[in-house]
Amino acid sequence: MSWIPYSLARAVLFQMDAEEAHEHTLAALARTQNTPLAAAYANRRVDDPVDFAGLRLPNRVGLAAGLDKNARCIDAFAAMGFGFVEVGTVTPRAQPGNPKPRMFRLPEAQALINRLGFNNEGLETFLANVQRARCRQPGGTPLVLGLNIGKNADTPIEHAVEDYGRCLDAVFPHADYVTVNISSPNTKNLRSLQSDEALRDLMSELDARRATLQARHGRSVPLFIKIAPDLEPDQVALIATTLQHQQASAPGIWGLVATNTTLAREAVAGLPHAQETGGLSGKPVRDRSNAVLRQLRTLLGPDVPIIGVGGILSGEDARAKIAAGADVVQIYTGLIYRGPALVDEVARALRR
Repeated sequence: MSWIPYSLARAVLFQMDAEEAHEHTLAALARTQNTPLAAAYANRRVDDPVDFAGLRLPNRVGLAAGLDKNARCIDAFAAMGFGFVEVGTVTPRAQPGNPKPRMFRLPEAQALINRLGFNNEGLETFLANVQRARCRQPGGTPLVLGLNIGKNADTPIEHAVEDYGRCLDAVFPHADYVTVNISSPNTKNLRSLQSDEALRDLMSELDARRATLQARHGRSVPLFIKIAPDLEPDQVALIATTLQHQQASAPGIWGLVATNTTLAREAVAGLPHAQETGGLSGKPVRDRSNAVLRQLRTLLGPDVPIIGVGGILSGEDARAKIAAGADVVQIYTGLIYRGPALVDEVARALRR
């Protein structure tokens, strides 16, 4: 277990602007990973192996995308005991994201609002960081790695598939799985790609590219679609139908990440920062996310792989996510409020 109580670090970090604290934390993790100082946040990884989407995960707890957008701290998160880590979202070209301030804490609700907007350093830097990670080297501690891809903000939505295709071409040789992020609320019109026709066209194009890449590299890589929690039941049904149709003719595995952040504010009404624009994450998104999960699992049956994310702040929250239909889970906001001990707690709860 880590030897510095996270409550002490959090007390200092929560005195800072939320994004400033985020950047300080990532910088510290990048400096200390693979050094004796990593003992400050390291956990012994819970051994609970599971077969998922053709992959063998050491346990069922993953880091959600968005926390480490540039893949700087893969080894640090591996040291916390995660069974899998997802980094990104990366876009073809570097971009600054939306104007600051753009990240806000709502401690009373154990929540965050962000409108970062896919701020990242671009594919070249991202992939250099991935390849530099020690756990990706021969002899390193095995870690399943997901790479999350998106489109640049200035790419017209009708050309979005070109950005996703370029990203897939680049990350394919380095990813254990790839997540296609079409549900961030902070890139204009991005969520329109969840509609029936747009989603079908995107998945078809990515499947064609995947077939070529699989032949070129001699390896299969599962693809996941990350969806929003704000979809109506008929929209969720359309996504399920589209995925089933594509899976029937696909050269590889398709799955879902459910869900991204929410635009709803009912659960935080009246709290400071509640009316800031952006995606709300943490405890308030839990029930919405679980409702989408339950519908998806009912529609898709037991065989389509689903990663459950949204509102996990305890082991019991994670067990509820599995009960709702997820095969494995990811955390992000819970890590900010609870620290690395949450990884161990969730992994042990799911092993039981």
